[in-house]
Amino acid sequence: QLAESGGVSVQTGSSLRLSCAASGFSLSDQSVAWFRQVPGKEREPVALISSGGDKTGYENFARGRFTISRDNAKNTIYLQMTNLNSEDSAVYFCVADNWEGILRLWVFPGRFDGWGHGTQVTVSS
Repeated sequence: QLAESGGVSVQTGSSLRLSCAASGFSLSDQSVAWFRQVPGKEREPVALISSGGDKTGYENFARGRFTISRDNAKNTIYLQMTNLNSEDSAVYFCVADNWEGILRLWVFPGRFDGWGHGTQVTVSS
């Protein structure tokens, strides 16, 4: 089971770090991706990281502002977000799979129905 946390209400320009903690299994051999969703819109990919941490990827809006990282000793994935703006307000979710599975989810997030509760990020001016 994955549990997202760290979402809070912040002001424009702030930074925030989200966590994705695994329980009941090890994340060390799993690739992980962050997604986000705004009510009324489709879930969209944000960032992904390979099991070894050697490969990362970002959606255009996240590149240069967000950083995905992992601490396998803590069984946790992080999403460091900087220079937040109102368009970053969303519920953020994480998901784990093998690399090929994560890539499929990246393209087709709507095909997955095992999402967790997510963590709400609200950015206001």
